[in-house]
Amino acid sequence: MFLSDEETKKLEEQARQIRISIIEMLAEAKSGHSAGPLGMADVFTALYFNILKHEPKKPDWPERDRVVLSNGHICPVLYSTMAHAGYFPVEELKTLRKFGSRLQGHPHREFLPMLETSSGPLGSGLSQAVGMAIADNIDHGGEAPGKIIPRFIYALLSDGEHDEGQIWEAGLLASSKKLGNLIAFIDRNNIQIDGNTEDILPLTSLYDKWKAFGWHVQEIDGHNMEAIVAAAREAKGVFDKPSMVVCHTVPGRGVSYMENRYEWHGTPPGIADVSGAPEKSKQVEVALADLKK
Repeated sequence: MFLSDEETKKLEEQARQIRISIIEMLAEAKSGHSAGPLGMADVFTALYFNILKHEPKKPDWPERDRVVLSNGHICPVLYSTMAHAGYFPVEELKTLRKFGSRLQGHPHREFLPMLETSSGPLGSGLSQAVGMAIADNIDHGGEAPGKIIPRFIYALLSDGEHDEGQIWEAGLLASSKKLGNLIAFIDRNNIQIDGNTEDILPLTSLYDKWKAFGWHVQEIDGHNMEAIVAAAREAKGVFDKPSMVVCHTVPGRGVSYMENRYEWHGTPPGIADVSGAPEKSKQVEVALADLKK
């Protein structure tokens, strides 16, 4: 095992705190996305508290790993994780989506310099990550990342954005360039803003699709810390092709009335009447109670 029981429990508790901050910041903003951020909290926790090579107090450290969030609308989980990791004060999370805030509704590189990219247009993040990975290979003579290149490029993708053709163009380029320094994670939560992914434009097996595109592919439980860390370590050992980790997650994870409900894709607690949910005035309270159990 890559994690001891103590390490696993520590990561799980960190993810719980990150989820609590997500609800608090969304409640304060009264706008933003709930389901995706809650669902990806475990993956982001594993990244920032175990997998990444980074220095929160030195965000421009040249040898840092790079993180590219393609589905920028789930930025509450990115902001919350970065704050808990020490990039900026946790208290600043309450400024989400407010005028003058560094924490915009989609990540903005110029507003928050410790971000690697600005994101929002779905489908474009993987192309950005591929470009970074190619540039690193050029800078280091084209050698395999495990031998010379000092960092890995991590891309975070949604399943719904696989409706975009640009995702597949970037995927083909990455495999043709044998980008062993590129590791991507898909949030396979089966929802998008208008409904279930398989009802809107069926994606079927993303494992099979990415394997056919020449990637090293793993499929895991996106809420299992040991599985997330183990998948990243396996991917780091693959030098001749990019790696894709398909993470099966529960949208709205941890909040009983949000789990597996696409209606919470782009809706924060406290502003909308959704069938099966508490009345608006109690949604934040119930969500925090669920997460604090």
